[in-house]
Amino acid sequence: MPSLSFEGETHEELVRKVQRWLASAEGKDDKLSATEAVEKASAITKDALSVIAAAAPGPIASSDILKGLKRMGYDATDGTKRAVTSGLNALAEVTGGGLLKRADRARKDAVYEMNASVARQMLKSLRG
Repeated sequence: MPSLSFEGETHEELVRKVQRWLASAEGKDDKLSATEAVEKASAITKDALSVIAAAAPGPIASSDILKGLKRMGYDATDGTKRAVTSGLNALAEVTGGGLLKRADRARKDAVYEMNASVARQMLKSLRG
């Protein structure tokens, strides 16, 4: 019998994982609005924080300090997401969406730069 399970420490984390799974099943990831991209980046950041916390040795992973740091990272990510989303919405109102359309054309370049930067950082960390 097929089964499906999700793991998470909070209800919010479980809901986010289920939503992402449902979106992938519906093929919703074709083209994102700027706001959707910010929301997805926020979810990726939170997932990265979870992976980092889970990689810690047992006693450290269960410590209140690490849990507090993870919560602070989640809060900072949520605050940044709200600020960027509010800014994008304000720009869309003022420009009628014109500025956001121009930014969307540059999206591929921005993503390439971000990925190259992440790759360089990963190589640095792997080299020691």
